[in-house]
Amino acid sequence: MRLVVTTGCLVWPAIGYGRVVVDMAGQRVTVPDHPARIADLWFAHNAVTIMLGATARIAVTNDLPATRPWMYRVAPGLHRATGVVGQVPNVEMLRDAGVDVGFVSTGAPALTPMRRIGLPVVQAGFTDEASLRQAVALTAEVLGDQRARDKARRYGAMLDATRDRVAAMVGGTVPSRRPRVLHIQSLAPLKIDGTHTIIDEWITRAGGRNVADIPGNMRPVSVEQVAAWDPDIIILGGDAGAFDPASAQWAGLRAVRAGHVYRNPAGVFPWDRYGVEFPLQLLWAARTLYPDRFATLDMVSETIKFYRDFFGYDLSSTDAARILAAEGPDRAP
Repeated sequence: MRLVVTTGCLVWPAIGYGRVVVDMAGQRVTVPDHPARIADLWFAHNAVTIMLGATARIAVTNDLPATRPWMYRVAPGLHRATGVVGQVPNVEMLRDAGVDVGFVSTGAPALTPMRRIGLPVVQAGFTDEASLRQAVALTAEVLGDQRARDKARRYGAMLDATRDRVAAMVGGTVPSRRPRVLHIQSLAPLKIDGTHTIIDEWITRAGGRNVADIPGNMRPVSVEQVAAWDPDIIILGGDAGAFDPASAQWAGLRAVRAGHVYRNPAGVFPWDRYGVEFPLQLLWAARTLYPDRFATLDMVSETIKFYRDFFGYDLSSTDAARILAAEGPDRAP
């Protein structure tokens, strides 16, 4: 995509920009009829673009091989994209990469400078299941091809089926008897995920109660506060850090004494956070909270099926097991 210099500013030419979409912030954005070069600048959104079959169109990304090894294993074409570090990309780099549309999280720092140079930028951040669905549908619309729209519809139907499947197994549980769950995003420094988050949503849908009554993600807390909550189950983020159950700060917790501390799976994106693997997270969490009710649920098979159906990638049983254990690929692709 050529850049045109006008009155000292870099602007994108209007030819071929014939469609208007409404982004996640409610703003109307005129996008290319068939965008070919995308700057995907929200970590979680790259997985959406990949799932919808547009890996080859990602020209610039802030997801890097060192931090997202499964993403690059599943979508090796991402190696051809320009990797960026930082919240605001360099304008000259975007020009050299021929970018014709950008995706950012809602209200991202990159939004204003990118729009200032005339680049169409779509805000596609999501914070819960409902907005995840909306972001997937919006992205398919921006991509502008029927295959992406069909995949988005199939994904929505699968989300419905998964949610119903889990609800049927845990829905009758008396609220006061639901296990009390704490999700730890980081151990050093100690940070947890509280209410009004997608983490709180999948805990609740899986039949648990989030003990962290603090609103928001990645909230710093003290060990004393965790001890006061004294959860039945602790779920550690995939990259939360090393956990020593024998240490004095953890050994007295009921979850630790009962052996109910679990490491959350992490694949193309961490399952527990803002990624399209949310249905797998919901199944895994329900099985973790209610192992007897979900005794026949085979998470290896479920993971293999999801990756085949939505990423077009054939995982081996060994690879699926590594994802479930929050381990990276065992060899270079």
